[in-house]
Amino acid sequence: MALPAQAADGLTRQPSAANNPDMQKTIAILEAALDADPLNMGLHAALAETLRDAGNEGGYLAHHIAVQTSIAITTSASEAGASVEAIEAIRSALPLYNLATAYSIRGDYAAAKHWFEHALTIEPDLAIAHQNLAAVLDFLKEPDAAQTHRSRAYSLQRVFVEAAEHAPRRVLILCAGRTSGNVPFDTLLPVDRSHRIKYAIDYANEIEDFQLPRYDLVFNAIGEPDVAQPLLKRLETFARHCGRPLLNQPAAVMNTQRHRLPELLAGLDDVLVPPCMRIDVPPVSPDDLAAHLDEGRIGFPLLLRPLAKHGGEGVSLHQSFDTLWPAVQALDAPCYLTMYRNYRNADGHFRKYRSIFVDREPFPYHLAIGPQWMVHYFSAEMTQHPWKLDEERRFLEDPRTALGERATRALAAVARRLDLDYAGIDYTLLDDGRVLVFEANATMLVHREATDGALAHKNAFVERIVQAFEAMQAARLRN
Repeated sequence: MALPAQAADGLTRQPSAANNPDMQKTIAILEAALDADPLNMGLHAALAETLRDAGNEGGYLAHHIAVQTSIAITTSASEAGASVEAIEAIRSALPLYNLATAYSIRGDYAAAKHWFEHALTIEPDLAIAHQNLAAVLDFLKEPDAAQTHRSRAYSLQRVFVEAAEHAPRRVLILCAGRTSGNVPFDTLLPVDRSHRIKYAIDYANEIEDFQLPRYDLVFNAIGEPDVAQPLLKRLETFARHCGRPLLNQPAAVMNTQRHRLPELLAGLDDVLVPPCMRIDVPPVSPDDLAAHLDEGRIGFPLLLRPLAKHGGEGVSLHQSFDTLWPAVQALDAPCYLTMYRNYRNADGHFRKYRSIFVDREPFPYHLAIGPQWMVHYFSAEMTQHPWKLDEERRFLEDPRTALGERATRALAAVARRLDLDYAGIDYTLLDDGRVLVFEANATMLVHREATDGALAHKNAFVERIVQAFEAMQAARLRN
């Protein structure tokens, strides 16, 4: 009865009643009334009809789903022989959960948050609502609140089954509930085609491993090695006794820690990995920090990065101790220090490529071109410069020509050396054709773009990755 709470990339809210003051006022009145009485299905029905009249089809469907869920619950109770008094006493949060889920699927995360919170006011221990509210809060850039709800979800419930009709297999997904660091698997295992069993193994004891629903294949989605490190023995124990094929062996994930990557990829032709060191105990003085740098043979300029962070979060570039020491003091936490190499191209731009490795084979995913050393696709203004999209399209369509033979061979060698079933690499090309590696691990994001947007052409290349992941799963079960 509950809907899967997966956000669909690219979907936007339907037109509002902003141009009709009377209808807008009616909607506001109904919304206020529902905030005071959120389980009043008569009000939900009235709001649904008003939103439909206003042209807000998404809002109509969300509140209509709530009404239909409530009717189904009441009908089920009546058919089971419950008394009128018992039926009237039912105050299930499920209609509000489904309402919130409908908004989430359409990408209206503010409305989804609002109704998930109402659902949890009624049923504070509804684990799946905590879990999906956490996902919504991640989209809304509220990571602390998201982690609070995620932890609450997994303390209440460790296993979440998301069934899909006609799915070819049941996939058990090993997740970390206490922190982020899971592989973004929604694109790889779409909820409408994959029977997913999510298991927060860091909250579960080993006895629970033997009480799981039936599954055919295991995907270790704890892809951030700094998150996986304290769970390594637990994960390896699970891998030994699960009796099923397991994608992304825990030991291989651990090898992708940033400070271990230079050694892991050492000796590969045309691959350059800058020296990197991990500092677990914050230095007590500038001299202590200098000693760490000498030990790790790390010189300036260098990058300071907190552990288990991606997307440039907390990363800073330092030319000398004058800025590095205050930054290390302010962080006061374990970190990585990586030598920085200027990779500006002759045209003045910085380029960051991403390739995805599925079953040790590279697939092009994106190319971001920006004016600053920290390049991210969302800040590179790719859609505002047609020449950037043209260059990215050439890379996606023919990566061998775009990268050259040396880099193509180098990427294939990196994929084999990582020895992961799913991973990826962020990198650039140096002037001499070599590959400069920024990071390579299993947490690389892949997602579809809006079908009517400027990046819609990229979806065909995302689908190649998804199809390769599907083929790999099928092959693992045949072997």
